[in-house]
Amino acid sequence: MKKPPQPPDPRRRHLSKEDKALWEHTAETLKPLKRAKARVHPRSDDSPSDRPPPLSEKQASQAADKFVAQEATKHAKPMQPEVRPAKAPPLSDFDRKAARRLRGGRIEIEARVDLHGLRQSEAHLALRRFLMSCHARGLRWVLVITGKGGQRRRDDDEDALSYDGQERGVLKRNVPMWLAEPALRAIVVSFTTAAIQHGGEGALYVQLRNPERTRGQD
Repeated sequence: MKKPPQPPDPRRRHLSKEDKALWEHTAETLKPLKRAKARVHPRSDDSPSDRPPPLSEKQASQAADKFVAQEATKHAKPMQPEVRPAKAPPLSDFDRKAARRLRGGRIEIEARVDLHGLRQSEAHLALRRFLMSCHARGLRWVLVITGKGGQRRRDDDEDALSYDGQERGVLKRNVPMWLAEPALRAIVVSFTTAAIQHGGEGALYVQLRNPERTRGQD
């Protein structure tokens, strides 16, 4: 018994003679395309020779320290300008009214120091100690005795300062210069020659600054 004819598969397409002839003609005229060569980009991890050598423990520590220092510099605060201490004020002219009152005894001399007969280094140190102490105690009017100086005797020590040949006494010249030094100028207002009853040309009235005002300037 013969099987009944199967219906054509709808998925298959049957070409006509004309279509088949056209396809064969087209296929003969077509030329295959040339394949482009594949471009291969080498990976960095495929070539060990291109890798940087690993850092040693010391190099790694130095690199970390450098990084920390750079970061600290970025966030560091700007440096504050250096604060310099104020300069000591210059000496003033001695007040004439105060000088007359001192000579007349209407202003009491609160302390005195006698440098007469001391060597230069001893006198300088004694003067500084005396004035610093008086200023700390709040004294204002003091007397510094230098000596007038005179002709040096033959039996005097060559380094003694009580006498200085035919010239004026060394202390008489040096004490005014010492009073003008910054350390003492900071506490001394002014000075002037004393009256005869207080030593005349061999002594000086010295006015000290008010301790409270001096602290205010600091």
